[in-house]
Amino acid sequence: MMRLSVFANRLNGLCSSLMACAFALTGATTVAQDMPLSDVLIAGEEWTVVAAGYAFTDGAATDAYGSFYFADVREGDTINKISAAGKLSVFAKNAPRVSGMQFGPDGRMVACQGGQHRRIVAFDQAGRMSVIANDVQPNDLVVTAKGGIYFTETGKSQVTYIAPGKQPTKAGTGPLKPNGISLSPDQETLAVSDYGGENVWVWRIASDGTLEFSQPYITMRLPAPGQASKGDGMATDAAGRYYATSAVGLQMFDPTGRMGGVILSPQAKPLVSVEFSGPDLSYLYVCCGDKIYRRKTKSHGVLYFRKPG
Repeated sequence: MMRLSVFANRLNGLCSSLMACAFALTGATTVAQDMPLSDVLIAGEEWTVVAAGYAFTDGAATDAYGSFYFADVREGDTINKISAAGKLSVFAKNAPRVSGMQFGPDGRMVACQGGQHRRIVAFDQAGRMSVIANDVQPNDLVVTAKGGIYFTETGKSQVTYIAPGKQPTKAGTGPLKPNGISLSPDQETLAVSDYGGENVWVWRIASDGTLEFSQPYITMRLPAPGQASKGDGMATDAAGRYYATSAVGLQMFDPTGRMGGVILSPQAKPLVSVEFSGPDLSYLYVCCGDKIYRRKTKSHGVLYFRKPG
């Protein structure tokens, strides 16, 4: 009996240590608790169309005023803007094959430009483009308040980092097909969805921007056993919940990696990217096939170009 008691105490200690590591990794500051969809969704609120008539929408992004940005990665050559009031306009022209994009702390829109372009570019407020990095295979990206750029290179199975004023460097591996990318609200954790697997991977961001402590932290729901999740675009809300588009819908997880639920896709077309935008950043926007949808929530998003806190 004494040996069993000692073993039990050691097991409890190990479990406590693992939970402590989990909270350190995610940057969570609250105790573990259930975070169901009812904490986010509003009864009676559904998806509504805010833009339509495109081939393949992608690149969900927002600015401080709640304007939402997107591109038609398949056929379009513009970055489009939907104001918080719902007015549609063109933000930048001559921008074909743009996928992931986010604003940086200098006010420029940083974007992935794929196809034959193979580069990371930036657009100023007048829509003028400049090149940040060539000869890369970018899919999606996130920009920190320090100006660091993390982007996924799905074809290379890696996450790449560009420190301010530096060249791209390989920063992290693990996902088979790294795709969507996001940050914790404190910007100390990087999260990446695996289009070809079943996990969202996370890394701790060191003070110099390098990534450490890689692990497949979140397990996504799959369309069927053995099938890939098709984890794609990601977003994070102010409570630290992670959102990932996938084959089964928009999956939501609490800061400790536990699933809160799946929000059904607004239509039977690829659900590609997601962002909080609109008034008070309280609307979930998704790029879904030929249309852009949004729905009001109880939560709100995070502006990564601003310093945490």
